[in-house]
Amino acid sequence: MLRPTKHSHPDRTVIYVSLRLLARLKALRLDDYDGLRKFAKKAVPGGDVLFLPALNFLYLLGLIEYRPKTDAMEYVGPNEAI
Repeated sequence: MLRPTKHSHPDRTVIYVSLRLLARLKALRLDDYDGLRKFAKKAVPGGDVLFLPALNFLYLLGLIEYRPKTDAMEYVGPNEAI
């Protein structure tokens, strides 16, 4: 379970990085893996470490899908993944 503690900095958590990535994907609809990784590294201190857990979190929620042919992540919305 992802639960922040009193020692967690609010801007350096998996949930925050997921929020930033989701906002970018909602705006662009489709972004390549490397572009998202660079965005996370630039937008959040320590974002390169939290990038993969944040992507996994969004995928498990059914909000994004991976497109292997283009090596890109696509925003599919809350109800379109099922």
